[in-house]
Amino acid sequence: MLTCNKIICFTFTLIFSQVLVAAEKYAPTSVDMEVKKVSEHVYYVEGVPGIATDNEGFISNAGFIVTEDGVVVFDSLGTPSLADKLVQKIKTVTDQPIKKVIVSHFHADHIYGLQVFEELGAEIIAPYGAQKYIQSEAAASRLEERQFSLEPWVNENTRLVLPDTTVEKSYSFQQGGLSFTINYMGKAHSDGDLTLLVEPDKVLFSGDIIFEGRIPFVGNADSKKWLQTLTRLETEGLNALVPGHGPASRNPKETISLTRRYLAHLRKVLGEGIEELMPFDEVYAEADWSEFKDLPAFEEGNRINAYQVYLSMEAELLEQ
Repeated sequence: MLTCNKIICFTFTLIFSQVLVAAEKYAPTSVDMEVKKVSEHVYYVEGVPGIATDNEGFISNAGFIVTEDGVVVFDSLGTPSLADKLVQKIKTVTDQPIKKVIVSHFHADHIYGLQVFEELGAEIIAPYGAQKYIQSEAAASRLEERQFSLEPWVNENTRLVLPDTTVEKSYSFQQGGLSFTINYMGKAHSDGDLTLLVEPDKVLFSGDIIFEGRIPFVGNADSKKWLQTLTRLETEGLNALVPGHGPASRNPKETISLTRRYLAHLRKVLGEGIEELMPFDEVYAEADWSEFKDLPAFEEGNRINAYQVYLSMEAELLEQ
């Protein structure tokens, strides 16, 4: 009888341990993730303004569209923990399975949740060039940095996920009775950007081509091409626009304005300084930043953005 009890106890402990491991597969997050309804079929969660290390990585938006045959997700957030939380939030809205995940671009705050959706069997769709980036030293270095700065939400079990489908030209598709258009925008905020139009609802997910309510992150973007992309971004007839960062807008033209004004201002003040052969520190100190200085992430990001644009505009001059 004693032996039997030991076996029973051991079995119970083993089962309990397995359940506990499953429950703790992704580190819990304390951030508030509220599902916001945009239209009949469209929902999104809004990242917190600021930098990733202040908000457990929750700085970007992700959206989902509920159809009669599955859910289409746009972007996967910046950690597996956040993606797992998003999946749980989706389940409060619908019991439909997640069929597709569309990635706007391959920056850390939009892709580190992909492994959660891969494990659910969703098709992952990303812009052309994703595979090259994932296999690059830059991607490995970025992941290593996030494993340090965002631990435990990004850790040794976090991995980069290859897409099932890559996109290098715009196309439309049907899912569960709804029409969608993926627009390949090419090089803008990143080396390849996608937007998603939910046609019946007239809602556009712009990814990081558009920022709202905070300083845009420029990084290694081609600011000249980014501005050109904003000029040709179609907003006529839209009911709403969901940016990559910040709240959804019922006035897409107005929402585009912040990103356009910021990039144009960077190029204007830095371009003038370069023409006068002024060093960066001097140009930056003399520039008027009053329009943007009170926005979230200004202190953390503006000088870095300005320096990147300064270097890229110098390179533009050399290429002429």
